[in-house]
Amino acid sequence: MSDQLDALRAQLDDVNLKLLELINERGKIVQKIGEVKSKSGQKRFDPVRERKMLDIIAEHNKGPFDTDTLQHLFKQIFQLSLGLQEDDNRKALLVSRKKKPEDTIVDLKGIKIGNGEQHLITGPCSVESYEQVREVAEAMKAQGLKLLRGGAFKPRTSPYDFQGLGKEGLEILKRVAEELDMVVISEVMNPNDVEMACEYIDVIQIGARNMQNFDLLKEVGGTDKPVLLKRGLSATIDEFVKAAEYILAKGNGNVMLCERGIRTYERATRNTLDISAVPILKQETHLPVLVDVTHSTGRRDLLLPTAKAAFAIGADAIMAEVHPDPAVALSDSAQQMDISQFNDFVQSLRDAGLYKL
Repeated sequence: MSDQLDALRAQLDDVNLKLLELINERGKIVQKIGEVKSKSGQKRFDPVRERKMLDIIAEHNKGPFDTDTLQHLFKQIFQLSLGLQEDDNRKALLVSRKKKPEDTIVDLKGIKIGNGEQHLITGPCSVESYEQVREVAEAMKAQGLKLLRGGAFKPRTSPYDFQGLGKEGLEILKRVAEELDMVVISEVMNPNDVEMACEYIDVIQIGARNMQNFDLLKEVGGTDKPVLLKRGLSATIDEFVKAAEYILAKGNGNVMLCERGIRTYERATRNTLDISAVPILKQETHLPVLVDVTHSTGRRDLLLPTAKAAFAIGADAIMAEVHPDPAVALSDSAQQMDISQFNDFVQSLRDAGLYKL
């Protein structure tokens, strides 16, 4: 009896090894299919093909397992096979660290983003006047900062809120930048405005609401301007990375990713800052990663602790908003720092050893 059991166990081990070999052989075939589909632009998942394979299994099943059990088992194999194809696609992505192991360093008029040094990007939420932008820029200059952000085109939830000054706002930003030797970062919302905006700004910002505006992504991908791409309000990290891929696929490799908080059920903050996205993005892509502490929290009292956390976890730059008089700001008054608070903010980061400039 013992000899018979040992023989059956040995037979079972042999079958297990054959199954292992066949499953891995199937995986290699699936990877080749994935490569062909990727080159031809076809979707990985084909429900008609899966249904046909399940029907063939049902037709040829002779037991002892019932058909439902076997079909469930094969569905798991099918799902894992799709995962193999996805891994292959990730290896092929231009943004992937597997494709380009070394870090991308974006040069903003001599300021390097992504080389290990950490920077601050500050400025008003919306461009309201020359005097307003100039006052903020002078405060930045006094702190040794040159990366000026400001919104000329403002996507707002309500159509009745201030929408920005448009081209006039861009002209103000350029004038201040030329006077004080600053680098201008501003959002563009419409593909038709990209060429015009490039005459005034140094970095094109793609806001959260436009992360999957694919026509806009393609348009900025065709320029030679650095791009700051913000994560969408409800976007997964995978969707965020694929949005950046649209830009690189068009030839523009100077892309910076910006985590700006995602929408959750939490209402204590404007959004929920996904701080873990920073190391994930830096591990899976070669692009610089920034954190916008203003839009992620929506609270002035949380800007400093979240900035410390972002720098500590490896963010290449922090974005924060500053206004000469936030109480009268035409947008996002509750989350912008005044000049005094801004100075304290920068000094506190320096005192904590998190910001060296």
